[in-house]
Amino acid sequence: MEFSWAADQQQRYDSTLMEVTRYFTQTPSAAETDPRTDLVPGPVPEPDGFSREAWRFLGDLGILGACVPCEYGGQGLGALDTARVFEAVGRGCPDTGLAFAAAAHLFACLMPIVAFGSPALRERVLPGLCSGELVAGNAMTEAEAGSDTGSLRTTATRVPDGYLLNGTKTFVSNGPVADLLVVYATTDPGAGHWGTTGFVVDADGSGVVAGEPFAKLGLEGCPAGAVEFQDCPVPESAVVGEPGQGAAVFQHSMGWERACLFALYVGLQERLIDDCVTYARKRRQFGRRIAEFQSVSNRIVDMKIRLESARLLLYRTCWEMDQGGTSGLSAALSKLAVSEAALTTATDAVRTFGGRGFRKGFGIESALRDSVAATLFSGTSDIQRQLVAIELGL
Repeated sequence: MEFSWAADQQQRYDSTLMEVTRYFTQTPSAAETDPRTDLVPGPVPEPDGFSREAWRFLGDLGILGACVPCEYGGQGLGALDTARVFEAVGRGCPDTGLAFAAAAHLFACLMPIVAFGSPALRERVLPGLCSGELVAGNAMTEAEAGSDTGSLRTTATRVPDGYLLNGTKTFVSNGPVADLLVVYATTDPGAGHWGTTGFVVDADGSGVVAGEPFAKLGLEGCPAGAVEFQDCPVPESAVVGEPGQGAAVFQHSMGWERACLFALYVGLQERLIDDCVTYARKRRQFGRRIAEFQSVSNRIVDMKIRLESARLLLYRTCWEMDQGGTSGLSAALSKLAVSEAALTTATDAVRTFGGRGFRKGFGIESALRDSVAATLFSGTSDIQRQLVAIELGL
């Protein structure tokens, strides 16, 4: 069993972290805005909606196509190396919403096209999606079918030259700014999970109506909203895989999401721990550094334990993917552990920073808001526990 990183793997992580940190922290220091804040890390920029400039930066850095084959403009990395890239992004980028947008773009949209798209479809869309020229949105969720993906009301009706899409998707990550949408619709209502088909749809095409971005608790850098399809024509060439294969296509994307996307929350936890250690060493109360109070130091130790435990579960899941397959048990355990650890650790970071943790501008309260979402998307924590229970034979 090997726990060390090869030189090229460590160099990739270090360079990604350095470039991302440098790009996203070119702001005034905390002391320039409030002389009392010289005890804490400088303020981080608050997300201000989606930035095409930042998106192109992520594309230039190779993040948007990390695990896409090189022939289509990606880096051709495996799952474990891809996770390490997103871990670095999550640690260095204060806009967790943007990091999430990039992960959703890659894992929920590009990877299904890589695995199931025709050669012509891959050649048409993947280079622009990897470079950051294009933004992809995953249109699966519906208001009445959140986790029940076998009950989609969006339909795709056959016509002589393809399909007509009708229906409404909700919580489409990147939907308000997307250039392409990966859409799942029912093509055979009587076939259950075997009656769903995936499509790649141009977001500016006829019959596509993208709604305004939702106001959300967190992840502001990833706009999400509803997308409506009104007799939207889709050619046969836009089908991802085969008709009726949509459930398999979607589960493939979920495998990548549950294994790799949550690496950004591993990085987020690493950043929070770094910030808490720095603050606890310098902040003084009652004539002592607060690090000397066991209630504070023990809390930070618990943060570290949660991080390392969740990290190992995530790495194991990614390693299994690279070996040719991932068990549902490993993926569910990994997703559950990382998301719950992120939420608890972000809460502990707020407690450690006290009033400053409650204030905007220091990246602590925003990390808490961004972490709540981790327990909901890609299958809620309750869903993951149910998956684990099934794997255990309960």
